[in-house]
This record gives sequence, C-alpha cells and structure tokens, in this order.
Amino acid sequence: MGNRGMEVLIPLVNRLQDAFSAIGQTCDLDLPQIAVVGGQSAGKSSVLENFVGRDFLPRGSGIVTRRPLVLQLISSTSEHAEFLHCKGKKFTDFDDVRREIEAETDRVTGTNKGISSIPINLRVYSPNVLNLTLIDLPGITKVPVGDQPPDIEYQIRDMIMQFICRENCLILAVTPANMDLANSDALKLAKDVDPQGHRTIGVITKLDLTDKGTDVRDVLENRLLPLRRGYVGVVNRSQKDIEGKKDISAALAAERRFFKSHPAYRHMADCMGTLYLQRLLNQQLTNHIRDTLPALRSRLQGQFLSLDKEAEEYKCLNSDDPSRKTKALMQLIQHFGLDFEKRIEGSGDQVDTVELSGGAKINRIFHERFPFELVKMEFDEKELRREISYAIKNIHGIRTGLFTPDMAFEAIVKKQIVKLKGPCLKCVDMVIQELINTVQQCTNKVQHPLMHPFVILLYVIRILYRLTICMMEKCNMVVFSFFYCIFFFYFFKVKSVYSAILRRIVHTNY
Repeated sequence: MGNRGMEVLIPLVNRLQDAFSAIGQTCDLDLPQIAVVGGQSAGKSSVLENFVGRDFLPRGSGIVTRRPLVLQLISSTSEHAEFLHCKGKKFTDFDDVRREIEAETDRVTGTNKGISSIPINLRVYSPNVLNLTLIDLPGITKVPVGDQPPDIEYQIRDMIMQFICRENCLILAVTPANMDLANSDALKLAKDVDPQGHRTIGVITKLDLTDKGTDVRDVLENRLLPLRRGYVGVVNRSQKDIEGKKDISAALAAERRFFKSHPAYRHMADCMGTLYLQRLLNQQLTNHIRDTLPALRSRLQGQFLSLDKEAEEYKCLNSDDPSRKTKALMQLIQHFGLDFEKRIEGSGDQVDTVELSGGAKINRIFHERFPFELVKMEFDEKELRREISYAIKNIHGIRTGLFTPDMAFEAIVKKQIVKLKGPCLKCVDMVIQELINTVQQCTNKVQHPLMHPFVILLYVIRILYRLTICMMEKCNMVVFSFFYCIFFFYFFKVKSVYSAILRRIVHTNY
C-alpha cells in the first residue's frame, strides 16, 4: 500500500467532488477518479456490491443504472450509507439505499427508462471496505426499450465519453469472459480515448461461465490485448444466487476456491478476485492522485487568483457609475437564469423531497399526464369508418375510383387532429403554471426588489415564446394560433408598465 499518509488523498478528492455537487456546479478541475464502464449485464453492479459486501444497487432488465452513481467507499468502524441529497440522514438498511437510488433516479429521468448525466452521490462507511471512489456509469445498450429515444445508444455513449475522455480519469473496463474480447464495448470506448492503454484497468467477469475446455488465460496474463495496468479476473454471484439471497461473504469464499482450484488460473490466484481488485484500485487511485496533485494545485491557484482579482474590483465599486449599474443588473439576471436552468435540469442546490417540482414535474406532465389525457379521448371506430366512406365517395363524385384520394385522407386527419386541441391546451396550461412557479421560486433569491417584476416579465415572455414555437412544430395550427394570441395579448398589455419599471431600475442607485 506504500505510505499510509497518502491515503488521505482519496477523502480529500471526495470532499472536492461533494463541494461542486452541493453548489450545483460541474467540476472543471478534472479531478482524479475511476469510471466503471461496461455493457448491460457485464457484471458491473455485482463487482461494486462485492466491494461493499451488501446488496444495494437496483437490478432488473434493460437499463437499470440511468444516472451516474458516484460511490465513495470509506473505511470506518460502523456501517451505514449517506446520500449527498439527503444531508444528515443515515441509511443502515441497504434495501432502503436501493429504493432511494431508484426514487432519486426517477425524480430526474422519469419512469420511462430515460437517462441523465446528473450524478447521484452515495457515501458508504464500512469496516469491510478500503478508501475508494468509483463512478458507476449506465451500461452500454444497442436497442431502445419502452419510451426510450431511438438514439439512446448515442446518448449513453456521449455520457460515458464525458467522463472517460478526461486525462485524469482511470477507466475500469468490465467485460464478461463469455464474450469475445474483440467485441467488448467497454474496451472499444476505452481504446478510443486511451489508445495506449495507460489509463485502462481491465476486469474480466463471469470466468465460471466460459465454455467447458476454454479459458481466458491469455487475456489475464495481458498477452492478447495488453493494458499497462493489466487485467483482473473476478467471479460474481449468478442470478440464481442473487435471487436466493446468497451471502456475499460466502460468494467471495467460493470465488477464492475457484481460482485456487482452476488449472488455468491457480498460478495467478493471488492476483485475482474481488478483494485483490479492491486493493489494486485503492493503490492505483492513490498513486494517480499523487501524480496529478501538482497540476491540480496549479489550476486551483489559478482559479483562486482569478476570483480574488474579480473580488478586488468590487471593493472599489462606485455606486454612481452608470456602467457599474448596468453590470450589476446583468449579473443579477445571469444568476437568475442559472438558477432557473438548474431547477429545470434537476441540478439545483436545494432538492425538494416532498413533491415533484421544476423539470421533474414537467417531465411527468409530458410522459404521464399528457398520454393519460389522450387515452381518455372518446373514439368511435364505427363512426370513423362511416366518415371515411362518405369522404371518399363525395370526392369521387359521379366517378368510380380504384385508389383512395389524398383529399379524403387529409380531410379525415384534419378532423381528428382538431380533437387533440383540448388535451394539448390542458398540457400547455399545466406546463406554463409549473414554469411560472419555478420563476417565482427563483425570484426569491434575487436580492434587489425592483428586479423581481422585470425578471418575471423577461422569463415569462421567453417561456411563452418557446412554447409557442413548440406548439407550432408539434401540434396543429389551431392550437398554435390560440397560443400565439395569448402570448401577444399578454406582451402588449404589460409592455408599458414594465418599460417604466426597467427605466427606474437602470436609473436607481444600487
């Protein structure tokens, strides 16, 4: 393990990550970290659960990990878990940890198997772990399921690339042994950003499931596809073991017996298994942080000096300077805009645990309430067939035709589209109401009272305009025209009032 004094480096980086997550900002310091990459059912979740010694990750078919999970393992005398978004609450039952991960995932992504790059921060204290931080990323998939968008594969790939393309990120590429290494999605992505294999650690799972008479000895000995940091083989619990609640400690003992008794792996048994992998990652991450510490310190000092210089400018602030007034006004508007965006994207510094709000509620309106309103629409198939028949006959007139005329199709479709007006307008009303509530919440953080009416006007107009364009693109012209009239009626009605307020803001001493 080397110098034990270096072990404080991992908790130090953990505190930096928590600090950036707490203020709702992305970390642009390129902190040293380990990202876990692998395909669906590659065994990523089982490896992480073996580290902790508890079942705490969601399981199921399809994409289960739909948000990055920043898992911080901390060696401690007691055993419990904490979430960054549930400050002060300790979880001693790891079934509750699983349910909280699922609930927090649905809060941001909804229940339609969507994904989000906003991470969940989980800290696990246990006497059975070493200090280690891992980022569990969504499994690589090829085919969309449920309500997932058709480009789900590229969305997941882009999210993974956001993490592993950073030079200070180590890549834990998980590949099952019963898959040809040349077809490994994890190793393919790792090779794209780390062609020399300097940052990649290979993990081969499911060694006990290879065909009889075959093995992956060449891979584990780092001869087939060499990586500078090598490969480690592990044996996870089978699905039957998981469903039967097989104890993880018993599974680790069985894994040890497997490597000791297998003729192809017994000579390297001391360098295989979950426990060895955990020690290796702890050592690799500690050394990696130590190596990158000088550059990280330089970047921190540079940013500190930049902020210190900006703070010096405010010490000499002249309240009578018109340029200062304008700058202060624009900064207030900018802060308001950032807060509004965070509440919609779900990365705000204050998480509501009582009810859905902001982007999560809008997501629910579009994916649950709107489809429900459409299902409630009455549809008489017999009447529709009669209308189609009459439309075709009326268009043909005295003539007879073999083909259905386009005019008949357009007439029927237009009539059916008009029926969508009610559900569309109801959906728009609910979305607008939630956006207005979000704007009102954001204005509570604006310090200057005269900014409130101006900011509300600015963002309501912007919201109405965007929704108008959306309705024009997605719905029929009837709905668009109705919404367009509402927008401009509101705008011209309040324009004169808020123009006077704006003039007062600009000419008021701050």
